[in-house]
Amino acid sequence: MKHFQTRLVIAYVTITDVNGARSRSADVRQEKFSESDYHRLAVEELEACPAAMESLGAPPLKVYNIHLTDRKNCVDQHTAQIKIPVTGSKTGGYLYTSSSRDPATNRWSLKQAVLQLREGQVIDLLSSHQAAAAQTQAMEHMCGTDQLYELMCGR
Repeated sequence: MKHFQTRLVIAYVTITDVNGARSRSADVRQEKFSESDYHRLAVEELEACPAAMESLGAPPLKVYNIHLTDRKNCVDQHTAQIKIPVTGSKTGGYLYTSSSRDPATNRWSLKQAVLQLREGQVIDLLSSHQAAAAQTQAMEHMCGTDQLYELMCGR
């Protein structure tokens, strides 16, 4: 019986070591994703969208690790499509992003950034910025920069 117990202990240690190695490997991959330009650009776009941040109840904004096994996450040398879990104090959801890398400059650019909240609301982050910019330009054209500043600042 003593011989059998020794074998179980050795087997347990081996399994722990294998699982530990897998865990460290997953941590390294998670770190690579969170430090990547395509991830950073997407989170910055979310933080710059007042409607999305308000809907989440952010700040504070909590950005979680992507699920490495999720088939929505696909990255190669030229494109990156990732699904980033995020939460605020009101609700949470997923930030779906698509980016591409310019082969000439080797820089990533964000092509799509859509926040889908748990309740089903969808906010296209790039469209909302473009719409806000177009509205600001239209107001500047109509009333001039100084008057627009007065309208926005209440002066």
